[in-house]
Amino acid sequence: MDRENSSPTRPKWRKVAYGGMQPGYDDNYTDDSFLEGMVTNANVVKRDLMKVMRDSVSISQYLCIVVLVGVVWTYTLNSSLSEKSLLLIDASLLMSGFMILLLTEKMLSLNQLLHYLANVAFFTSGLYVLAPIYRTLTTSISSDSIWAVTVSLMIIHLFLHDYARSTVHASGTWKNPTLTSCISLNASIVASVFVASRLPSSGYVFAIMLFSLVIFLFAPLVTHCIKKRSFCLHLLFSFVLMAVSLAFVYKLHREYKFEINGPWDEAKLCFDVTD
Repeated sequence: MDRENSSPTRPKWRKVAYGGMQPGYDDNYTDDSFLEGMVTNANVVKRDLMKVMRDSVSISQYLCIVVLVGVVWTYTLNSSLSEKSLLLIDASLLMSGFMILLLTEKMLSLNQLLHYLANVAFFTSGLYVLAPIYRTLTTSISSDSIWAVTVSLMIIHLFLHDYARSTVHASGTWKNPTLTSCISLNASIVASVFVASRLPSSGYVFAIMLFSLVIFLFAPLVTHCIKKRSFCLHLLFSFVLMAVSLAFVYKLHREYKFEINGPWDEAKLCFDVTD
């Protein structure tokens, strides 16, 4: 038996946080009860694999939406997409969005629908008036700087976007925007203005700005309504977006394969071998 531990004159050992050493005990002494209060993984949050996979679908879905926006921007800047076609796409997106809201929101009354339509009309009218200003906003800035800032702003938009707003919570409610989501939205709008400022006419500027704002403002709400209505429908919509995005990106990358040959090329030796 340890005589030091069994000594009647020796005080009982206790854990001291900031009291220093106890008389009669070494600085690193511990008794058998020292590890009784040990708890392992107290702050570890257990994740449900299926829930993580379901939430990742929303992230992939929004990434595909942003990719499609970039594709439309590229086609518009290359004049591959006409002004009328772009306006037709804008009208189709607005009508599809309202149809999805009508089909998924059971409590949407006629007054709310008219209120939404009035806001859209006021929004498009103001955008049409400001289109000539947007077209000449960055005239003194070089195109290389515009593209660099635009790409940077879209990266900021993707990093700060509130992807949790695309998930359906137990209450089924739409959360209020956070500070980071507001910064993300503002970055996407500024990037849209920069892209629009490089277009040749005010009609083009109005069409591309309307397209960008419809996507960045209303797409999260529409996808939220779809997921709240049916997760299977949300999953199907996500797979369709992924397939369309990959198809357009594959088609777009072939346009950048451009080769020029001429008399400045390196000479090639040709040998005429005759018997």
